[in-house]
Amino acid sequence: MNKEPRLRFTDEERADPVLEKPIRKADKAAAKADKAQAKIPKKQVRQKTVDPETGKVTTKLVLEDKKKPPSKLSHAVRDTPANAALGKLHKEIRETEQDNVGVESAHKSEEAAETGVRLAREGYRSHKLKPYRKAVQAEQKLEKANVNALYQKSLRENPQLASNPISRWQQKQAIKKEYAAAKRAGQAAGNTAKTAETTGKAAKKVKEKARQAGAFVMRHKKGFLIAGAIFLLVCMLLNTMSSCSMMAQSIGSVVSGTTYPSDDPELVAVEADYAAKETALQAEIDNIESSHPGYDEYRYDLDMIGHDPHELAAYLSAVLQGYTRQSAQAELERVFDAQYELTLTEEVEIRYRTETSTDPVTGETTTEEVPYEYYILNVKLTSKPISSVASELLTPEQLEMYQVYRQTLGNKPLIFGGGSPDTSNSEDLTGVVFVNGTRSGNQAVVDIAKSQVGNVGGQPYWSWYGFNSRVEWCACFVSWCYGQMGLSEPRFAACQSQGIPWFQSHGQWGGRDYANIAPGDAIFFDWDLDGSADHVGLVVGTDGSRVYTVEGNSGDACKIKSYSLSYECIKGYGLMNW
Repeated sequence: MNKEPRLRFTDEERADPVLEKPIRKADKAAAKADKAQAKIPKKQVRQKTVDPETGKVTTKLVLEDKKKPPSKLSHAVRDTPANAALGKLHKEIRETEQDNVGVESAHKSEEAAETGVRLAREGYRSHKLKPYRKAVQAEQKLEKANVNALYQKSLRENPQLASNPISRWQQKQAIKKEYAAAKRAGQAAGNTAKTAETTGKAAKKVKEKARQAGAFVMRHKKGFLIAGAIFLLVCMLLNTMSSCSMMAQSIGSVVSGTTYPSDDPELVAVEADYAAKETALQAEIDNIESSHPGYDEYRYDLDMIGHDPHELAAYLSAVLQGYTRQSAQAELERVFDAQYELTLTEEVEIRYRTETSTDPVTGETTTEEVPYEYYILNVKLTSKPISSVASELLTPEQLEMYQVYRQTLGNKPLIFGGGSPDTSNSEDLTGVVFVNGTRSGNQAVVDIAKSQVGNVGGQPYWSWYGFNSRVEWCACFVSWCYGQMGLSEPRFAACQSQGIPWFQSHGQWGGRDYANIAPGDAIFFDWDLDGSADHVGLVVGTDGSRVYTVEGNSGDACKIKSYSLSYECIKGYGLMNW
């Protein structure tokens, strides 16, 4: 068994609060690995020593480590002849004893006994291999602890790496490779003494050959100068090609390592399932008074319902890697339960009401305060962003990959309705004559949207929605505009999985060819024509041939845009009935 390298740390490193914990874990893993190594069986070796003065021979037993566990191959080879002979014998017995039931029964008992012997032998072998398995497991845990300690040390010495999740991930991969190379070098060091003599003899031959070659070169200087120049030119070209190849491989590795590993339809389907859970939660809250009748008062304390689709995809990718709609369901439940907590608490207050009574004999009227029970149902919803859930549920390695996916948006920024890549300027509505349909729409919400033109980054909208960092914010912008009109719905952060289902479920949806659009309607776009909405804006109006819009996150800004009414990337309209 080759031991894992034991790291050495200085007193200063051990006193560092940042390094203290990983160093302690590495030391603990090393102690366990040494303990497991010590339990590997020893073999006895007889060593003979001869006294040079008396010539007396002394023999003593020495315990040496068994370098390898008993060979599984040699075990199989050892048993093969016996097994083959038994098999042949049983075949002959079957051929001659078909009619003798008693002998047949005895023969089967014999076979069962032999099978028991073989199983016992295998169990004994498994027992003998147990110390070796324990040692291997301990060494693997030590390797993980060593790599983590080296990684933390590297972050302390290079603090700039800690600011970028991609840099941290690349740094850890590099440390793992360097550690593996150092380990291989350490294990190969034992061969140095054995090869020293061979190296010395080879050196003499090399020296003589070099002297002969030098003399030959001096006799043909011009030819070698020309050949040398050609060789240098070829080397430069090959080096350039090699550098480009390595750069391409490096870029490809980074891109593949930061891209959501799941197929696009699965990503969208899982996002829709999570949005459906949130819709069901909202419906449950909306129907509390009908599902829990009989209370005098209902008190609500509700946090926001909603999530960033990219936060969910990053979380699931870090935990499950490539996932499907079916394989993600259990983890969706886990995230949902961690993100939302709905509690219903009954409260009873003793209150007093004034009651008047009249004495039937005297006719005297009296009043008194009569106590009664006043029933209150407290409805409380607490929620937190998925980013907070991730920090609670993910391991350090998973959290690191989660942060990488969040920073790159899985290299699929538009998959959940991420906005428009259009970086052109906002359009001017001067001279545009709008044609009104039979639906009046709402000009006030359009004016609110137009007043935001020029805003870059979308912070007022995604923070209003409840996100604590930037998201693809076109849907947040539309929801914000409706919210400024006092509307609690529609409220959505994703186009395909949240926005369109809301309009369709309320009977307020029109396809791309819908002709009676009005100011304030939502307009959805499908840039890559894959059937999934990528972007949303608000309709300003139409001049009969083009539709004019106000959009958030159009090139990361609020802009006025226009499109042909027959533009194929228009997926449809969310119709607002004011």
